[in-house]
Amino acid sequence: QVQLVESGGGLVQPGDSLRLSCAASGRTFSMTAMGWFRQAPGKEREFVAAISWSGGRSGDALSVVDRFSISGDNISPTAYLQMNNLKPEDTAVYYCAARLYGPWLGTPKFTNDYDLWGQGTQVTVSS
Repeated sequence: QVQLVESGGGLVQPGDSLRLSCAASGRTFSMTAMGWFRQAPGKEREFVAAISWSGGRSGDALSVVDRFSISGDNISPTAYLQMNNLKPEDTAVYYCAARLYGPWLGTPKFTNDYDLWGQGTQVTVSS
């Protein structure tokens, strides 16, 4: 019914920028949040950023990485993760997620806060 597709990953050098996209399709009007997580080899999936949604419109945004910012396209809907000044430690598979069935009760920072996940896009930062 609802699908998420990530794109925009790739191989970059330290200091470069990337913009990841997460496009949601289907019945997305009831979404309350979209988020970005990342998972590096041997590490658990960790929260990166989230943006709230209400009535199909994006709202409050939060990133725990100062070099990153999240924004929303209210038409698609799509969540973007702008990543600036990338560092080798940013290397990971980046996943987008959507909260579909519950309200935004504090920033959703945990995997269990989300109902749907994309397949991930690889970001590699290396020189």
